[in-house]
Amino acid sequence: MREGIHPEYYQAKVVCNCGNEFVTGSTKPEIHVEVCSKCHPYYTGQQKAASARGRIDKFNKKYGVESK
Repeated sequence: MREGIHPEYYQAKVVCNCGNEFVTGSTKPEIHVEVCSKCHPYYTGQQKAASARGRIDKFNKKYGVESK
């Protein structure tokens, strides 16, 4: 690797709005995020699948797609 062209690499502390903190590698020493794996609905299992099914049905009805 060439000297002087690479950014500094830190063990970055990531802080989420929910209060969760964890460490990862980054070029920034500290990162603030709004959603993490502890509070994201997909990872917590609180995802609203019913609303997604409604949109899928609406799409299928609009374009004449028949479900099996």
